[in-house]
Amino acid sequence: MNKQQLASKIWESANKMRSKIEANEYKDYILGFIFYKFLSETEVARLKARDFAEEDLPSLVEDDEETVDFVKGECGYFIAYENLFSTWVAKGADFDISDVRVALSAFSRNIDPARKRVFDGIFETLQTGLSKLGTDARSQSKAARDLIYLIKDIPMDGRQDYDVLGFIYEYLISNFAANAGKKAGEFYTPHEVSMLMSEIVSWHLAGRENITIYDPTSGSGSLLINIGKAVARRNGDPDSIKYYAQELKENTFNLTRMNLVMRGILPDNIVARNGDTLEDDWPWFDTVENKDETYDPLFVDAVVSNPPYSQNWDPEDKELDPRFKFGVAPKSKADYAFLLHDLYHLRPDGIMCIVLPHGVLFRGGEEGAIRKNLVENRHIQAIIGLPANIFFGTGIPTIVMVLRKQRESSDVLIVDASRHFVKEGKNNKLRASDIRRIVDAVTTGATVDKFSRLVTIDEIRANDYNLNIPRYVDSSEAAEGWDLYATMFGGVPKAEVDALDRYWKVWPSLKGQLYGEDGGSCLASVTDDVAATVKANADVVSFLGGYRDTLAHLPEELRKRLVDGALQVDSVAEEERIAARLRDALHGVALVDGYDAYQALDDAWTGISGDLEIIQTEGKGAVRKVDPNMVIKKKDGKETEVQDGWIGHVLPFELVQSHILTAEVAKIDSMEVRLSAISSSCSELIDSLDAEQLDSPVINDSNDAFVLKEINAHLNSEMKYISSPAIHDLEEYLKLLDRKAKKQEKLAFIEKHPELSWQEMESNKDGTYGKAKVASYIGKLKLAVGFPTDSFEYVLAQAKELLDEEKSLKKANKEAKLALEKKTKEVIEGLTDAQCDELLAAKWIEPLQSDLLELPNAVVSDFIAKIVALNAKYATTYSDVCNQITEAENELAAMLGQLTGNEYDMAGIAELRKLLGGE
Repeated sequence: MNKQQLASKIWESANKMRSKIEANEYKDYILGFIFYKFLSETEVARLKARDFAEEDLPSLVEDDEETVDFVKGECGYFIAYENLFSTWVAKGADFDISDVRVALSAFSRNIDPARKRVFDGIFETLQTGLSKLGTDARSQSKAARDLIYLIKDIPMDGRQDYDVLGFIYEYLISNFAANAGKKAGEFYTPHEVSMLMSEIVSWHLAGRENITIYDPTSGSGSLLINIGKAVARRNGDPDSIKYYAQELKENTFNLTRMNLVMRGILPDNIVARNGDTLEDDWPWFDTVENKDETYDPLFVDAVVSNPPYSQNWDPEDKELDPRFKFGVAPKSKADYAFLLHDLYHLRPDGIMCIVLPHGVLFRGGEEGAIRKNLVENRHIQAIIGLPANIFFGTGIPTIVMVLRKQRESSDVLIVDASRHFVKEGKNNKLRASDIRRIVDAVTTGATVDKFSRLVTIDEIRANDYNLNIPRYVDSSEAAEGWDLYATMFGGVPKAEVDALDRYWKVWPSLKGQLYGEDGGSCLASVTDDVAATVKANADVVSFLGGYRDTLAHLPEELRKRLVDGALQVDSVAEEERIAARLRDALHGVALVDGYDAYQALDDAWTGISGDLEIIQTEGKGAVRKVDPNMVIKKKDGKETEVQDGWIGHVLPFELVQSHILTAEVAKIDSMEVRLSAISSSCSELIDSLDAEQLDSPVINDSNDAFVLKEINAHLNSEMKYISSPAIHDLEEYLKLLDRKAKKQEKLAFIEKHPELSWQEMESNKDGTYGKAKVASYIGKLKLAVGFPTDSFEYVLAQAKELLDEEKSLKKANKEAKLALEKKTKEVIEGLTDAQCDELLAAKWIEPLQSDLLELPNAVVSDFIAKIVALNAKYATTYSDVCNQITEAENELAAMLGQLTGNEYDMAGIAELRKLLGGE
């Protein structure tokens, strides 16, 4: 399994195993066990790198002080052999919850003093929560054993160990967050928002050698980690980044430390603190006693945070705190307190990104004064309005504010990204293209219609420092207007046609093919088939052809870099390289949104990067691997994992079948088509029946299917009256069989009646025919004689023939599919290197190229829809509507005139006819 599949499997199992335990609590247990496994296997790996053999591991005991000190120096901690994760697994049914308690207790006393701030108390949440795994030691042991067996296959010793482990850890955190409701905000920033902030920060810090980053409300640590990864990708050295983290809640503080350590960040580069950010600023010294030696105010290159929104805090005497020189936030809303804390800890050339509720942009009072000071001191670089409902547990609108300690410009970039998202479950989610669009706007300071605008400080002053986004960027759709003249007299308003100017500039000849002059302010539609006219237009054809030519080089280039270089290519860097090539290639192409092309690439890259990970970890031979398809099925009342066929390790069976086993696939497809036709024919036969016939037992209770057993019974009952010379003679043969006639008598009968087509039946070895074969043939003969075409039985005979064919066809289809699966497995396992490359190209490159080539077609289709809607809008004039109303009234009045009744009825009808104009 690749990391996505493994993470998904672990999550599904964990979510079932947690039973009634809250997701917010259960995450601490499973993530704690994963971290312990990581520490255990890290210790073993480092010892083996120092020439320890597997047989030496049992000598890891706490009494051996020399070895304990050596391991502490290597790892920062010591775990004895009896407490290793692998030892727990090896115990099997003998594992007990006490093993965990003993191990965690031993860990806490065997931490290297120099690494105490990283590891001390890190398992406290897990240790205290073990009792919640069950009601007694036995149930707790089972729950812990299940967890251990669930996570034991997570790889932690390969060349991509940190990436796989980190992905699974992040995947679990995000899924627990999605199930934790409002509590999710305490520990998790959605990955997409984290990536947005990461890209902005890494852009600003590009080229720096040694970097410090700080999150004062660190939660799970994922935001810090993503910032670090983005910075390292640009700067090349992940070990040159130092991470500072502060978190109020102890369990979440432990989560931060675990996450940072498991991502391969050096312990010496981790400085984490459990404290109240607002009440207890980052300490400038370790203790009062060593104040002079350890004095070191914290100023960093980047601060990122997603603090709790509008929470209460204690502002008393805070005006004396140097952090709050621009003002003190109100007691009931600490948003600006967090912002000013972050800003204070920036170096002069640093940058910060903070997530805040939308209200900080326009609320007055103390917040208004702080906002004014931030604007006047040129600290606010950008304000990014995010889509609503993007965070777990809250649907309130939020922003990301980008601030700098020092900058020359006083302008503020306002970005309204509230309409750029995709719906995913209950939440909205930023797509990769949305993130790229926002980052491009921020890094270039670009003004983009209905999206972003660089606002001068004078305009902000004129708005009394109100930074509410709609004051500066209007991203709303223009209200639809109606042209009064066109509504009354028809035609399409020139102004509304001219509003499509961006299309006419690219397809100048098309306008004249769609519209002609109608005099005055309107145009006349001159084609009945808009779609055909547009698609046949020379400029449109040239536009589509030019786009295809622009990307014609891409498949071959991607094949060389991805397929030929699959073992070496850096998937992260390669996506960025391809994205840059696409951006350059499409730079001069009108109408097609380059961000749509980037999204197509990113969508495809999820699968491509997963396959590259497998190939680079397991070798190119992984392409020829086939795995058991394991599914969960109920057995004896319990859900059990069982095999259900096979799946390709890298290559989907369907892909291989469509390229290599086309004849077999075509055969199955033809059977599927025939089965569908049979189903349709049966439905038509049912539709032909009357109500009485539908009540017959031959139709099911839902009146949508025949019951074959009942059809056979009904027809057998009716067919006993059908006869013919051949049927009569064969029934005489059956009588011979019933009275146990001798072989010679039966053979004499057969010889006497050569006209009976005996060859249509399967004979016995002695040349005679069995009762079942003869009776079945008689049935066929009776059906061939048939029933009157207008009879119920005639319909049932047709249905029987169809259902018999369906039964036979389904059996053949099932056998063909099983044979195809078996053959596909054999084909994959026997692929040549050239075939592997062809199929990888078909899986990775062809779908991406197809999606990219579809983009201009989507532009054309969207344009056609606009023209069709515009023409339809004015197709019916007000005069037409009035005439239709008059005609309807007259028809109703005429019908009323045909009614009869008593004098009161007639008086009422007469009055209604007057109102309708019928008299």
